[in-house]
Amino acid sequence: MYRIGIDVGGTFTDVTLLNSETGKYYTYKLSSTLQDQSVAIANGTKETLELYGVPVAEIEYFGHGTTVATNMIIERKGAKTALITTKGFRDILEIGRQTRPSLYNIMENKPETLVRRALRTEVDERTMADGSVLKGAKKEEIIPLLKKLKEEGVESIAVCFLFSFMNAENEKIVEECIQEVWPEVYYSISSTILPEFREFERLSTTVINSYLGPRMKMYINNLKERIRGIGVTVEPYITQSNGGVMSISSTVETPVQTALSGPSAGVMGAIYVASAAGFKDIITYDMGGTSTDVSMVRNGIAEYTTKRKVCGLPSGVPMIDVHAVGAGGGSIAHIDNAGALKVGPESAGANPGPVAYGLGNDQPVVTDANLVLGRINPHYVLGGRLKIDAELSRAAMKEKIADPLGISVEEAAQGIISVVNSNMVRAIRVITVEKGHNPTDFALVAYGGAGPLHAVHLAQDMGIRNVLIPPAPGALCALGLLTADIKKNYVKTALMPYDEATPEKINEALIPLMEQGHRWLESEKVPAERRCFHNMAEMRYIGQNYELQVEIPAGEITQEDLEQMKQDFFRSHEMTYGYYNPNAPIQFVNFRCEAIGQVQKPKLAELTETMEHPREAEISRRPVYFPETGLTDCPVYDRAKFGRCDRVDGPCIVEQMDSTIVIPPNTWFKVDVYGNLVVNAFGD
Repeated sequence: MYRIGIDVGGTFTDVTLLNSETGKYYTYKLSSTLQDQSVAIANGTKETLELYGVPVAEIEYFGHGTTVATNMIIERKGAKTALITTKGFRDILEIGRQTRPSLYNIMENKPETLVRRALRTEVDERTMADGSVLKGAKKEEIIPLLKKLKEEGVESIAVCFLFSFMNAENEKIVEECIQEVWPEVYYSISSTILPEFREFERLSTTVINSYLGPRMKMYINNLKERIRGIGVTVEPYITQSNGGVMSISSTVETPVQTALSGPSAGVMGAIYVASAAGFKDIITYDMGGTSTDVSMVRNGIAEYTTKRKVCGLPSGVPMIDVHAVGAGGGSIAHIDNAGALKVGPESAGANPGPVAYGLGNDQPVVTDANLVLGRINPHYVLGGRLKIDAELSRAAMKEKIADPLGISVEEAAQGIISVVNSNMVRAIRVITVEKGHNPTDFALVAYGGAGPLHAVHLAQDMGIRNVLIPPAPGALCALGLLTADIKKNYVKTALMPYDEATPEKINEALIPLMEQGHRWLESEKVPAERRCFHNMAEMRYIGQNYELQVEIPAGEITQEDLEQMKQDFFRSHEMTYGYYNPNAPIQFVNFRCEAIGQVQKPKLAELTETMEHPREAEISRRPVYFPETGLTDCPVYDRAKFGRCDRVDGPCIVEQMDSTIVIPPNTWFKVDVYGNLVVNAFGD
């Protein structure tokens, strides 16, 4: 039997087909169809199965990573949404926090709200901070309001009352009214979507969910029909921002969970491959056609955050902490008004793509720079399925960059690579150095179509010795879909001074969350023996505005566990802020429970053949420009011909269907038992 994972990116759609019994996997790549992502998904599934001779009846699992939710928010193409909130608070959605993304930029544009002011309505109700109801919501006020919204052509409703995370009674009354007079409308209740304090973030998350819901439901139904049309009978699972997957019914209920799901599947795939290769502490580096995503993993566990924004809009759902920059293979190079070379964040995408595609773009991009330097095959990519012309890249580089700067074409191309590399180095510093971590303690896992082109030079710039390049770097996100567990996060706000906390109180907060998780996992058809829970507490010094996450030991909490959590908080505070105060009062803020349905992960297939000499895999030679040595004659290897090998010296180029790997001078790599290329970036 086989498992298939499909990840849709801005440029390409990646397909991974995994044999559940042998652990061997196959990859395929095709251009994305952004007007309707399900077209490329159906085509990619059909073409992959035909290419590898697998009957569609042998598909036992279908995983899908989508950018539909993100694109809807970027393009503002979600549903016509109305808001029902506490009287006097409808403008919170626009007021937000009194913080600016760029402190001294008075021209900074605020993101457009998802609900226009005329559709932000109010109900005369009030729940107090302690959860007591000062004024109950009245049906005679709510029902006429709903009827008016229906006449306005509203497609979805977001309901968010003050302090509903303490007591959801008034929100439940609105829900009853909706089910009574307008049962077909899509709606989201904040006490269900995100029952935690900070009203703006809870409101924003609930609104995002309602904004996405109707369109996501249409997309999911369309996807089901398309894959059924090619004979796939299993229900698809959709990736989430927390690195897990969930059923399509759960996706329709909480589409906000998918809003930044794209990079998360790659992180999970990187953890899976790197752990098998013996690397537990890694920096994941995913460079695609449009952007680069980096994330830090310690001891095989990804870092999480609840403070991310989706296109400038706060979302409080837990997400893998991924830092993105506008640096991809399609990032456009240009000279600014001051005569400086700039790269990105604008991208040529898949269409028109690089100049070498010959589809009308005349502005050189990062891929064109790599072509000029000889790093990419000058005639074709994707294993010969996509023809390109390096001479077009060279001509555009000369006209747009080299001649205006008075430098050679190679120097111009290397300048583009240096600029984009510096952008990515800064991104890695954000997730490591700025959080108290030394990047030299980690291995760099490079993937995405463009990641292996730049990875070794990035590692050298950051002082990272080991670079791991998986067997299918261009399709690692799709592999991550096949190894991701079924997950859902639950939260309870319980502001509690540490000195007043007892094991009984902590258990009282956690047990209901775990019971909810059990019920959800049961609805997802996860057997009891495959269920587990990962619990976290968010703590801070009293008076602070931000919390730090501390792990809660498994099982019933004891007094020793409480003491351990305090010490863990001190360590985390010192790492994050450079100090801790053992005498200052601490408080618990939120308790989080991650319900996990463990997916049986197949063992990766091992290489059975060894390679005595790299000449066995050499397919050609070509001149390649390196800043260290200038234009250098290099062997070009076909990765598909590699067996296990202890050492291959650079400089050289390794080609494969979904990516190209650059091994600079004075470095070397080995091919391990799983087919990974493990590069020593310093050649020692």
